[in-house]
Amino acid sequence: MAITDDLRKTLTDPTPLYFAAGTADLAVQQAKKVPALIEQLKAEAPSRIEAVRNTDPKTVQEKVTTQAKEAQATVQAKVTEVIGNLDTDLKKLGESAQDLALRSVGVAAEYAVKARETYEKVAEHGEQTVKAWRGEAAEEIAEIAVAVEPEPETAQPAAESEPKAEAKKPAPAARKATARKPVAKKTTPSAK
Repeated sequence: MAITDDLRKTLTDPTPLYFAAGTADLAVQQAKKVPALIEQLKAEAPSRIEAVRNTDPKTVQEKVTTQAKEAQATVQAKVTEVIGNLDTDLKKLGESAQDLALRSVGVAAEYAVKARETYEKVAEHGEQTVKAWRGEAAEEIAEIAVAVEPEPETAQPAAESEPKAEAKKPAPAARKATARKPVAKKTTPSAK
């Protein structure tokens, strides 16, 4: 029974759908920013290209060479320092490994909490987006329902003109009409 309940809960939980809707909405919002970035790049490109053209290749080469030598010296110094400070005591290395493992578990738990919080925020945003979509859709459905449903005055004279023997046949049609009315009633309150 627990598996069935878990499965039912998983299949009826709308949070993943809200997450997907929220993600889609956020992607659309970010995509709307792209044209402005492209315009900015178009405006900045000529000045950057001109700066590159005016740069002396020998100066650039000298800077790169100097930076490479400095980086090599720094790396050699750090490697020498690490090798010199390397402790060969196995007990201390074991404690360090254990401490590192515990820290990594803590960091992983922290990331899991942050991921869950982010998931919930995006799902909440998606829920608001879906509600906004449903509100717009509900208004459209209400307008369609008003346009499709016949006026009650025109439906009654047609029923009175039919003979009593055929009165049983319109009953299914009346059921269909009553089936439509709850749909219109359901959408009307949500449109408010």
